[in-house]
Parts: sequence; C-alpha cells; structure tokens
Amino acid sequence: MSSALTDLVPLPIVQAPMAGGVSVPQLAAAVSEAGGLGFLAAGYKTADGMYQEIKQLRGLTGRPFGVNVFMPQPEYAEPAAVDVYAQQLAGEAAWYETELGDPDGGRDDGYEAKLAVLLDNPVPVVSFHFGVPSRDVLDSLRRAGTLTLVTATTPDEARAVEQAGADGVIVQGAEAGGHQGTHRDIPENDGSAIGLLSLLGQIREAVGLPLVAAGGIMRGSQIAAVLAAGASAAQLGTAFLATAESGANAVHKQALANPLFVRTELTRAFSGRPARGLVNRFMREHGPYAPAAYPELHHLTSPIRKAATKAGDAQGMSLWAGQGHRMARELPAGRLVEVLAAELAAAGTALSGRGGAG
Repeated sequence: MSSALTDLVPLPIVQAPMAGGVSVPQLAAAVSEAGGLGFLAAGYKTADGMYQEIKQLRGLTGRPFGVNVFMPQPEYAEPAAVDVYAQQLAGEAAWYETELGDPDGGRDDGYEAKLAVLLDNPVPVVSFHFGVPSRDVLDSLRRAGTLTLVTATTPDEARAVEQAGADGVIVQGAEAGGHQGTHRDIPENDGSAIGLLSLLGQIREAVGLPLVAAGGIMRGSQIAAVLAAGASAAQLGTAFLATAESGANAVHKQALANPLFVRTELTRAFSGRPARGLVNRFMREHGPYAPAAYPELHHLTSPIRKAATKAGDAQGMSLWAGQGHRMARELPAGRLVEVLAAELAAAGTALSGRGGAG
C-alpha cells in the first residue's frame, strides 16, 4: 500500500475526514487538486447523503480521494445511565429552547448501506473508524480497486487491523482532535491514550503494514518527523479546520485562536466516546459524569449542539480540535497543502544537511 498510496497522490499529506459537516466536497477537492489526499466523512450521514457528496466531489476533481466510514457499535448495557444523564442535561435543553434528542437514534450509522454504495461505485480509498471491518468486507473493497485503511490507537489494535487484511493503518495519537478511533470503548482505559511518536514507534515494530500518522500535526516539519519515524504519510485534521473551504461553523473556526479556549481535553460529554476538543463550559460541567454511551449521547446532545451553533454560543458547542490548534492557519486549503509541502521539503533539506555535516 505504501507504493500504491505514493503512486496515488504526489504528496504524503492526507486531509483527515472530520464528520459533522467539516469535510465537505469543496475541502476534499481542494486538497486533492493540490496533490494531497482529500477525504469525505460519511459518519452521521445517510448512504444516499454520502453518495451525493461523492458525486459532487467527482464533479470538482478527477484526482484521487477517500471516504471514511464509522463501524457499527455494540449494544450499550446501562440505559439507566443515559436516562440519568438526560435528566442532568434538562437545564441545557431549556436554556437553548430545544428538546433533547432520542438516544435510540441508531447504532450502525447505515454501515451496510454505505458499503453497498462503495462497492457499486468504488472510490480510491476507504478508511474505517471505531473498529475493524471483516476480512470479507476488506477483500471485497480490494477487488473493487479500493485501498483500505483502518484507525488504530494501540499496537494490539494495529495487529487486529493487519490480521483482518487492511492495506494500511492510521496511527492515531492522543493529540488528535475529535473522536479517538478505539476499537472497543473501555472506560477503564480513559487517560491512557498514547502520544503519536511513541505510538508510531510501537506500531511500526508490531505490524508490517504501511502507516499513516495522525495527531496534532500542523506543520511540514512535523510531517517530516513522522515520515522519519516510519510513517508513509501524515493525516491532518485541525490544520484544515480553519481553511476557507472547511465546512466548520465560523464560531468553531474562530475558537481555534480565541484566548478564551486555551487547551483541549478528551471528553465524553457530547457523544459518550472520548473525543478531543477545546475546553468550554459544557465540557467542564458535564464531562466529569458523562457515561460511556456512544452513540446514545451523540443523539441525545445533538439538538443542544445545533441550537448552540445557531445561537453562535461556543460554550455549548462541540469544538473538536487537536492539541496543535493554536498553530492553525487561515489559508485556502490548496495553498495550505503547498505551504506544508514546502515546509516538508525544507525540513528534509535541513535534515540531510545536518547528516552531511557529521
């Protein structure tokens, strides 16, 4: 896959698929046109919604791109905990003049229907989050001409990806914004997420698959660092969040540099799964007692988050962002790819120069 991916796109730069309306076709097209790999996020969309975005993207670029799919989630064993959380959020719903969502809004995210679309209308790359597809699924996509990537957050998860027959591993470090792509959500593991460089080294020794490094990468010099550490490419999310083509709400984009939001944390407050975002009032007040219940909490809090966004209230929004958010640059996405490529080249020149000086 390493040679296949490098043959597919000129630059080792992947735009992370950011669900929730951020990774729109315009963003993916701009990245792909500039020589990187643009990505659509199928998460939280219907199969037809995903298909319509793929058609739109193909109308914007003839370059390769990817589509990210969420894995179905197991049944949640403690619905009473969701009921308690709903009671605790009643004041939030009243404040934003909305109702809480239905926590039983679906667990599989239209997985089978999306796979059917992707097999009938193959795309160059498909990645998976929140688990590992079956070997049959991965083999079917390969026969359709699609490269497959699966997120892993530990060496054991990476071994499972390799055993299932994927073409590569997205190595997601603790620094990454948005949801951690853990295969099983185990509350006892909260706080144990591994930093990217350490994780990259561990997974490189655990599996023989090509690796795509993700987590807090904002500069070309950091891309050079993960390539030197054994990755075939780097996946950047927050770096593209502030671009003009990003579908992120203006309040979300502005929050990246707003001095009110000085740090990020992993929280279950909004979705029930650990996800990294800018620390705001909602996260501080509800994060400490949010249960491990995904996607129940995602459905439950959805109307609150939408109402807060409509009101322009950053304190009630899920402001997903990685640890490098202060380094975000307000550039057109294509221009950002060009700048990252120039920084990567400069870092490589500096590194070779130091080697020669020895």
